[in-house]
Amino acid sequence: MNRSDFMRTEFIGMDVEVISAGCPMRGVIVDETKNTFTVESARTEKMVPKKGNEFRFTYNGQEIVVRGSEILHQPENRIKKVR
Repeated sequence: MNRSDFMRTEFIGMDVEVISAGCPMRGVIVDETKNTFTVESARTEKMVPKKGNEFRFTYNGQEIVVRGSEILHQPENRIKKVR
């Protein structure tokens, strides 16, 4: 799967690692809005802004790093906007 196809997938339910200096954490995405991910980690949920953060996803055994600014779209519109 190429990067463009990955960016069009559903992120809810995916394993993610926030790899920014301000809030490093690992967990599972349980919700997504235009500007945030809600990540469940150690039975707690944290809302993480997309802007200013980088995310490492594990998908089909591959690690894919995405800048939050690249996916600042409503989830339902991401398919149309990400190229």
